[in-house]
Amino acid sequence: MNTESSSRIRLAVPAARDLAERALHGMGYNEEESRIIADHVVDAALCGYEYSGLAKLLNIADSPRAKSPRSPMRVVRESSVSVLFDGGNTVGMLAMYHATRAAIARAEAHGFALIGLTNSWTSGRGAYYVEMIARAGLIGIHTVSASRRVAPFGGAKAALGTNPLAFGFPTQGDPLLIDIGTSAFMATDLKMRERLGTPLPEGVAIDPQGRPTTDPAAARLGALLPFGGHKGYALALAVRALGVLCSPVLDLEKIYGYLTIAIKPDLLVPLEEYRRGLTETIAEIKATPKLEGVDEIRIPGERAQHEREQRLREGIEIDLRIHDALQKYAKAGAPSKNRP
Repeated sequence: MNTESSSRIRLAVPAARDLAERALHGMGYNEEESRIIADHVVDAALCGYEYSGLAKLLNIADSPRAKSPRSPMRVVRESSVSVLFDGGNTVGMLAMYHATRAAIARAEAHGFALIGLTNSWTSGRGAYYVEMIARAGLIGIHTVSASRRVAPFGGAKAALGTNPLAFGFPTQGDPLLIDIGTSAFMATDLKMRERLGTPLPEGVAIDPQGRPTTDPAAARLGALLPFGGHKGYALALAVRALGVLCSPVLDLEKIYGYLTIAIKPDLLVPLEEYRRGLTETIAEIKATPKLEGVDEIRIPGERAQHEREQRLREGIEIDLRIHDALQKYAKAGAPSKNRP
């Protein structure tokens, strides 16, 4: 571990993982639960998403739902290709991990899987789950009907979630991953900026009176805006509609609904033929003539993969205030297994 500046600190990946696991122990999660959640946030940090990295653990601790009792995940309804899970008020990064494994198992056995999850919260990056699916040789689709943070197009009050959707496709190399929110700014980034006192960009949020704001605290009380105006709003509503399919009436807040679809390419074409065809498509797109001043045509998810490779070598940099806050939880957790 070494300090990069007075306000930033760099951790080797084993040290970052250890800090995350010990902090989660201090929050009341057991060894396996801590390992699963820590892997998610460390991978987010590796991919360059600091707000979804170790800082997200503080969001878990701050959530009112973290203080409510948890119960084991249970099956509400199922068929050979589908399951609706009640997450038992389990944090989403844990519940969705198990839901994704269920999606993979059923798709491998039956060619297709439709998995719904309700009564869970804070699921993290959708790319994490669709990458699990794609690396199993399946096509993955994941949507999240999230808590009300976003105003509808033309509205002055939050009525929809940031409602991200993610896709994962197997190729002959790393999977093609597409993960987008339907809001102009992500709620997790908003939370970190409020925690650190950093302003928002212009044009992404309104205050409680419906006026544009760059103050994250005012935006939290007001609303984020949909990206692309009516187009982002329409996508957010579509994701909310899929969330209703997950029977969010079971959820404590009647908003969270996670839907995951896994598809075996062999239903239509052999897997290796699919991998080859998509790999060729990506190569063709990257070979497109570039506009003046453009060095490279990137594929969605490509930057994150490069960032992951670099940070695995160089370590993860986080804000010192986030590090110190996690250390307070870690002191109540298990002894360190990997010292910085």
